[in-house]
Amino acid sequence: MSVAISPETGRCYGVKRVCMAWELPRSSWYARQAASSPQRPPPGKRGPKTCHSDATLLAAIRADLAASPFVGEGHRKVWARLRCAGLRTSKARVLRLMREHGLLAPHRVGPARGPRSHDGTIIPDAPDVMWGTDLTTTVLTSGRQVAVFVCVDHCSAEFVGVHAAERATRWEALEPVKQGVREIFGRIDDGAATGLSLRHDHGSQYLADDFQREIAFLGIESSPSFVRAPEGNGCAERIIRTLKEQLLWVRHFETVEELRIALEEWRHLYNHRWLIERHGHRPPAEVRREHLANVRKEAA
Repeated sequence: MSVAISPETGRCYGVKRVCMAWELPRSSWYARQAASSPQRPPPGKRGPKTCHSDATLLAAIRADLAASPFVGEGHRKVWARLRCAGLRTSKARVLRLMREHGLLAPHRVGPARGPRSHDGTIIPDAPDVMWGTDLTTTVLTSGRQVAVFVCVDHCSAEFVGVHAAERATRWEALEPVKQGVREIFGRIDDGAATGLSLRHDHGSQYLADDFQREIAFLGIESSPSFVRAPEGNGCAERIIRTLKEQLLWVRHFETVEELRIALEEWRHLYNHRWLIERHGHRPPAEVRREHLANVRKEAA
């Protein structure tokens, strides 16, 4: 229309006159013309340009997953380790690349949750305020089923004790708790762990009189979770899931003693190298060291 000839003046109408007649800004017309120009380069991503290509970042992701002693890790831990190594990028980009190249761990989507009985938090502000304990089972190469007991600190997410036994009795359930009391409090006697509470479910091992009397002797307060509310014992449940994905479902064991040794080795590996997102992607042992250092500084 702008290049059409006016019958009265014999000249082109022009862009200015046409845009005034149509009540359109001339900038819109020029922008449309520039967008339709064949010399216009293809649109690129807005914002600052990264110095690492997708191919370079993908190679770094693959190298990190190959060097990690754990399996099935998500994009957050990969992003955190790359960041510590000096390769800075966004979590969304790491997630996109891992999804596009099949590097994410498969997972199932559970059913929709109803109203929860547990309301609030089970995460204290300091270690050794609340521990959680639970058990799971695994199968040896001989076909025998073995019980695996765990004990975890709710604040630092630290593995304070782990034990395996052929029989899931109340005495075997006490073993990881005693391991933690011996290591953290330095002794096993009357009132050694005073001020500590122990979260457990309603399993027969944990409600047994012998179990309850023993933890009371150690000064530990019993803190049973709500019935049919596993989130009340969520710290122990979560660490059992990690234990299954990283060890019990990955390796095979011939004897209970071989399993016990592997559990203790993995406990040390987890405490010093497993990254906890709510702690700023730091391992549990570092969280405990920082807390103890702050306590000494306040006491000085």
